[in-house]
Amino acid sequence: MAEFTTVLNALSIGFLQTLKLFGVTLLGALPLGLVISFCSMSRFKPLKYFTRMLVWIVRGTPLMLQLIIIFYIPGMVLKGGSPWPGGESGRFMASAIAFIINYSFYFSEIFRGGIEGVPVGQREAGQVLGMKRSQIFFKVTLLQMIKSIVPPMSNEIITLVKDTSIARIISLQEVIWAGYSFLKGSHGYSGLLWPLFFTGVYYLLFNGILTILFSRIEKRLSYFR
Repeated sequence: MAEFTTVLNALSIGFLQTLKLFGVTLLGALPLGLVISFCSMSRFKPLKYFTRMLVWIVRGTPLMLQLIIIFYIPGMVLKGGSPWPGGESGRFMASAIAFIINYSFYFSEIFRGGIEGVPVGQREAGQVLGMKRSQIFFKVTLLQMIKSIVPPMSNEIITLVKDTSIARIISLQEVIWAGYSFLKGSHGYSGLLWPLFFTGVYYLLFNGILTILFSRIEKRLSYFR
């Protein structure tokens, strides 16, 4: 019983770190992704092609590689050494920036597809009614875009929950790191394999909650049908 309690406490602390990274990534990546989508649809061709090249690079390379580059490379090239604070806070900051950058580019393509998927006639009708471009976007385009992007966006967000485990590559103490530590020797225990597998329960429960949440959101948006 003492073993189970110790493992549960350690995994819960690690999962809180996972939730923190998940939340910070969403808060940063969603608005940044919308900005990037506007840049990729810009009429200014240099900005449009440059943005789409960045999208191709970020989406075409592994998140793990991006995380390693962001965490280690600055300390190798900057004269002042690593810009990241020492300890867990520095690892978390680097992880958050890497995840925000990566997912903002993925989200930008979803946003772009949703915006371009709104019929042109809808925008033209708004112009005929004398609506401004900002009014057309928020009152016409945005509402219809949200309905179409919920399914792909929910898939990416659920993937984000699982991708947070990649942060253990730079020793961020998330839930997988906590479970694996009992295999190497942690809290007086060594060779325990079951805590590592038990971490899956945390992911299943959280993803189950997100699945139910997105299902309800889709039903609420069904009035567009």
